Amino acid sequence: MAIWLGRFYVVVLAGLALYGCLGIVTLLFYWRHRHSKQLLPQVHERDLPPVVVQLPIYNEQFVVERLIDAAAQLDYPRDRLHIQVCDDSADLTTSLAQKLVEKWQRAGVSITLLHRTDRIGYKAGALQAALDCAPSAPDTLIAIFDADFAPSADFLRRTVPHFLHNDELGVIQTRWGHLNQPESTLTRAQAIAIDKHFMLDQLVRHRADLFPKFNGSGGIWRRDCLIDAGGWQADTVCEDLCLSTRAVLRGWRFKLLDEVTAAAELPNTIAAFKTQQARWAKGSIQCLLKFFGAIISAHEHSWAARLYAVFTMLGYFTNPLLLLLLLLQLPMIAFDVQLSPLLWLFTLVGLSQPLLFIIGQQLLYPDWRKRIRHFPALLLIMTGLTLSQTRAILQALTRRDHTFVRTPKGMGQHTQYKLPFDWILLTEVACTLYALVGIAFALHQRRFGALALLLNCAIGYGYITYLGLREIRRAVVSPVAE
Repeated sequence: MAIWLGRFYVVVLAGLALYGCLGIVTLLFYWRHRHSKQLLPQVHERDLPPVVVQLPIYNEQFVVERLIDAAAQLDYPRDRLHIQVCDDSADLTTSLAQKLVEKWQRAGVSITLLHRTDRIGYKAGALQAALDCAPSAPDTLIAIFDADFAPSADFLRRTVPHFLHNDELGVIQTRWGHLNQPESTLTRAQAIAIDKHFMLDQLVRHRADLFPKFNGSGGIWRRDCLIDAGGWQADTVCEDLCLSTRAVLRGWRFKLLDEVTAAAELPNTIAAFKTQQARWAKGSIQCLLKFFGAIISAHEHSWAARLYAVFTMLGYFTNPLLLLLLLLQLPMIAFDVQLSPLLWLFTLVGLSQPLLFIIGQQLLYPDWRKRIRHFPALLLIMTGLTLSQTRAILQALTRRDHTFVRTPKGMGQHTQYKLPFDWILLTEVACTLYALVGIAFALHQRRFGALALLLNCAIGYGYITYLGLREIRRAVVSPVAE
């Protein structure tokens, strides 16, 4: 028994180390492409193409005004700018949006409200329905901003010119900024993760042509590219990754403008953050199942690009692997399983991922040393989320129909849509207790090597449990959103 436990433990640890190797590869590609310049082309105003701005919303009464006002104030020739408010709401959001649309129409803005009552296809369905009735002039561009975004007035001026004189460019993605980063430890930790994603992961994918992707918001599509790739499809809950993969396979080029930011609101409750992360995990695995064969057989792309695409989609599997490491601790101690000291090399490889988070802060902020103080909180939070992430992965592997569970938005403790109680909170309590028992057992058996993981899990699951219980206690009676 002890031998098999040891072997299984090594396999799990090796799987996590593999993700660490992906961090090393990302770092090497970043070093190679870090100085690539993307100068803004100079174009005459008469040459600017028409732009359709799509704003997909669903029950967003607390942020819809900010979103529509920001879109309506975009600095772009009025005769070439049209805004579509793609509304699937079933609450006061629709009436609020209608009033805002009428206000800006009176001000001379070309803006329409497209309200659906069936919500077929969720966000993908709303965007596809809007695309079908959008202006279709030659070279039309489609800009997309989710409800939690507030693009700056110069957003289109700093992005659209890149499409001119480059007919192969199908998508531009900008870096996400943060509207409410200082609000809490949770939002500060999220900001570190998002900064790393854009400044390293996305930068590498786009500049090294490693199956780049659109992040669902804060970007622009060439309409011809969108249609050529098959349009929006609702068979995954990551419609952005799905469409991006199809566009790459069709030969379209992507560009990340990391110097241009699209400010967005970070989820400020642990329930909302869990919902967002679970959707991303589930959608990533769904896309892997959908496109694995097509990616591997896409010989026009390098092996490095194809493997990078597959392993990044697989990245969420680190969650069940970490959960397995925790569950193995008590049996390992009970059976006195002895491991080779050389396994510390796996841990060393795994340090590449934390290093990327620190580099992301260093690249963006002069006060990066102050900001990375919240990095330990990020590690604990992501440890605590392994249960909900693992559940999402299992759902992706075992189910065909998936509801798109949107992330509630609206800053402030009393302006939030309430998510239903999630019974996984009880499992998180159980994991906290399991880790605490493991700590006591490890101390009793003098197995001090197990303490680092057990302490991390005890604090991580305990912190997530604490945040969840605190939010339940503070919950305000409000509409329940999906």
